[in-house]
Amino acid sequence: MFMPKQHRIAIYKLLFAEGVMVVEKNRNRAMHSELKLVSNLHVINTMKSLVSRQFVKECYCWNHHYWTLTNEGIIYLRGLLHLPAQLVPSTLINRPRTVPDAVSKRPSQRPTEDREVYRRLERPAASTSYKRDDAGVGSNDLVFRGGFGRGKV
Repeated sequence: MFMPKQHRIAIYKLLFAEGVMVVEKNRNRAMHSELKLVSNLHVINTMKSLVSRQFVKECYCWNHHYWTLTNEGIIYLRGLLHLPAQLVPSTLINRPRTVPDAVSKRPSQRPTEDREVYRRLERPAASTSYKRDDAGVGSNDLVFRGGFGRGKV
């Protein structure tokens, strides 16, 4: 498919900057949502070409195409766009995670005094009187009473 070189370069620049490209599967849509000067069909076909050369991985979900750059794709686009080796897509940049202040400084929700009431203060060491010995399997004699079931009147 013929497309202007400016469109391809714009697609490659956005793909390298973000590391991810998202396109709604609508070939009749006039323009791409992020690239206002490039049609949706041009973006889909350019990304299809990169998938065939294994420079991006494709995922299709809920009527949207998602493409992510592979390591080979990063090297290819860096050479094509004449970018320095220090530049990487924003998806590969590790950002430190911050914990919101509300979570780290909130007071304890449960009062500990109320929970102490339910705990046993002393447990008898030698005696097991708090447990029932006659509960469970094998505690009573087995009693078999015949006469139940099929064939009996």
